[in-house]
Amino acid sequence: MLLKNKVIFLTGGSMGIGAECAKAYAKEGALLAIAALDQQEIENTIQEIEGAHLSLPCDLADEAATKNALEKAIAHFGRIDAIHNNAGIAFPSKTLHKTTTEEWDKLMNVNLKSVYLTTKYAFEALKASKGTILNTSSLVAEIGQELHAAYSATKGAMNTLTKSMALDYAKYGIRVNAVAPAGVWTPMLRDWAKEQPNSSAIEDYLDKIHPLGYCPGGDVVADACVFLLSEKARFITGCILPISGGAELGYKL
Repeated sequence: MLLKNKVIFLTGGSMGIGAECAKAYAKEGALLAIAALDQQEIENTIQEIEGAHLSLPCDLADEAATKNALEKAIAHFGRIDAIHNNAGIAFPSKTLHKTTTEEWDKLMNVNLKSVYLTTKYAFEALKASKGTILNTSSLVAEIGQELHAAYSATKGAMNTLTKSMALDYAKYGIRVNAVAPAGVWTPMLRDWAKEQPNSSAIEDYLDKIHPLGYCPGGDVVADACVFLLSEKARFITGCILPISGGAELGYKL
């Protein structure tokens, strides 16, 4: 078991990529503290994976709530070995000038401020365990995306944040990495697909942007995350790992 008895604080772990990561981490022997907005969705995930895991319903963009969730996790398990900052939103599907101030702020708070808050309030625990931080980024951080300027901006910031954190925390033995999926079939992606002007053709489009020929499920991301949180990746830090089926490689016929 690659993660046996490791305590992982997983944000956004109740659905989509996060739920797939929860399954993969539990299968590899980890103990999970799952933080997400909806308590019932967290409970559903915990029931599916089974084991002595902790449900922590909270708004990860809220400082007091995030601090409280981390304190509960540390008190419950006695330590934290890893944080996986997976919580994120992709809406709205708009150009920048049509994005409202409220939408901009929510994207920045959920996708970026949450990383700041988990790091701020878990740093001492991670320092004690010489732990690991993993961030869920996106391929759009590198290549951009039509109708998603604000979302792409959060993921671009996450990539440079990951690298800077890796430099800052290496002296404490804390590794910091990110995974960067392209398309992944999740409930969030299916909602996004319905918003697009060409929604009827979007499944075929998403298959074709991946040179390996298909748009995957979240399990392919989860397998990579298991590796990055394990001792197998003990000398890897500051890495932005594409989980993209080659989508970033360039034009193809």
